[in-house]
Amino acid sequence: MSNTLAVTVLLAFVGYVVTYFNSVRLEQRKAKLKFVSDQLQYLYGPLFSLNSASIEAWTAFRSRYRPGGPFFRQGDPPSEEELKQWRLWMQEVFMPLNLQMRQAIIENTHLVEGDGMPQSFRDLLAHVEVYKITIKKWEAGDFSEHTSYLDFPSEFRREVQAQFAMLKSRQAGLIGARSRRGAQA
Repeated sequence: MSNTLAVTVLLAFVGYVVTYFNSVRLEQRKAKLKFVSDQLQYLYGPLFSLNSASIEAWTAFRSRYRPGGPFFRQGDPPSEEELKQWRLWMQEVFMPLNLQMRQAIIENTHLVEGDGMPQSFRDLLAHVEVYKITIKKWEAGDFSEHTSYLDFPSEFRREVQAQFAMLKSRQAGLIGARSRRGAQA
């Protein structure tokens, strides 16, 4: 009888330990899934969407105004009408998109993937801040400058797209692993 009792107690203890560690592992997976989902919802998702809209708007603008090469070409400056359209599109389309990207970064730096702030994020923030001065000059009737002296960071688009794709894959893996486990139970 004492052997039966000892085996029963041992099995109960082993069952408790297995259940405990399984619960810890599931809670860790849930926490990882929540963090990845938050990254997608609040940072990389909005940056991906806004960046995509910016690319599409830029393509539309350039298809109509000075297609085939840089907008500001050495030896071939834009006409007054082209500069007027540049200012309009910058103030009404590109800068609002840039400001929304800036806001997403500032409000969600805790969700940035990796150990530090990516250089392209810092460059985007600086680009937006410098462009604010250019636009203020336009509002005051000073059209002596038409660009920020800090360009939109070329790496930003590539990095955001790569991070978004990687996080979507990670999220699918975490959801898939969880749903498979639930189906097995």
